[in-house]
Amino acid sequence: MPNSDLLPSLLFKINQNQLALEAAIMELTLWVEQRGSGEVGGNVRGALETISKNEEFITMTLAMLMAPEGSTGSLLRRTLTC
Repeated sequence: MPNSDLLPSLLFKINQNQLALEAAIMELTLWVEQRGSGEVGGNVRGALETISKNEEFITMTLAMLMAPEGSTGSLLRRTLTC
């Protein structure tokens, strides 16, 4: 198997790790906020918004990379217009 065939799977796993870290950081943020550090919680939530904003594009791009060749034309056009 060529290394290029591994790229979509690698990116998928990296994305899964990113989402798991996002969830863990959000749990810690809730804990910090419950202890009266609303400013810190707000700062963390602001940083986590970037992950949320990019998630749809990342998911659709990964789907294109993992789809059989020739089946991604319309999906590509929809993704690039987002």
